[in-house]
Formats: sequence, C-alpha cells, structure tokens
Amino acid sequence: MTTITVNRAPVLTLWAAVVAEYLGFDEAEALTLGRALAGLTAHAKGVRLGLYEPTAADAAERRQKLGEGEALDVGLLGRAIPVVNTRDGLRATSKGKPIEPASVERYLEGKLGGDLGRVRDAMRDLARAIPPAELARTGFRLYERFRPEVPADAEGWGKEGVLDLARIAAARNG
Repeated sequence: MTTITVNRAPVLTLWAAVVAEYLGFDEAEALTLGRALAGLTAHAKGVRLGLYEPTAADAAERRQKLGEGEALDVGLLGRAIPVVNTRDGLRATSKGKPIEPASVERYLEGKLGGDLGRVRDAMRDLARAIPPAELARTGFRLYERFRPEVPADAEGWGKEGVLDLARIAAARNG
C-alpha cells in the first residue's frame, strides 16, 4: 500500500523530527522539536480560523554553554521553537514543560500504526537527498508538496486525508 489515511498533524510532526535529525539534533531532541512545531503550527492555524532561525549548529554551540534548566529558541521549518536544556539533552517545551520523546513516539505510533516505519523511511530518504542548508531553507515547502490531501468538502478541524508515499519521494523534484 502506498497511501495512508491520516490527518496532517502527525505527518508534520514526523517530517519536522526527520528534518531536525538531519540538521544535527539527536533523535530524542528531534522528536520533541517535531511535536512542538506541529503544535505551534496548529495553534497558529486555529487562531487564523478563529478556533482559539537559529540553526542546529548554533544550538549545539549554545547547548554547551547552557546550564540545566536554561532555555533558548531553535529555528525549525520557519518557526522558533522554545527549548530547555535537561540532563538528557535539549527538549522542546509545551506550556513551559519539556516534551517527553517517548510520548511523541507513542503519538506517532497511534496515528500512523504499522505504517510509521515506512513513512519515516520515505521522509529520511527525502531529507538525505537534500543538502542540510537547503533542507533548512525549503523543508516546510517540501512538506506542503506531500502532506495529506484533505478533500475540499471535508468540514471541521483535523480531518483525515490521504498521504501518498510516492509524493514524498517525488517532493524533491517539485
């Protein structure tokens, strides 16, 4: 099967995590950054609907100077993500608290099920094919090329759409 029915939030979460990894963050850091980015993006869209760029290298240098509990912002896919230094490394925050990487992984497993590995592999293949500086600059536009297609007549927030793995592979070519 090359298509998966899912809403956009977990797809953006996973893509942002994959991009963060390829920009130099470890897997746990990347998972929390992906979750925070998707949350900030959903919040901004919710506000628009009336519902309610430091780099990885910069963050790595600043991480060594941060004491435990100190905070900074990390740029990812055009957004500033608040992060805090913990004894386990950088963690993006939500409502001022560090996001647990294991909770993000459970979220992705719950939304993508048995397809998570295939989707992650497809995204990693795409990220690997792009130089890091270009990926940092164009990552969100790439997501817009492959994100799930939601039918125009679908009403409401968070409706599911069709994610086509072939579109992920083809995103590099525009």
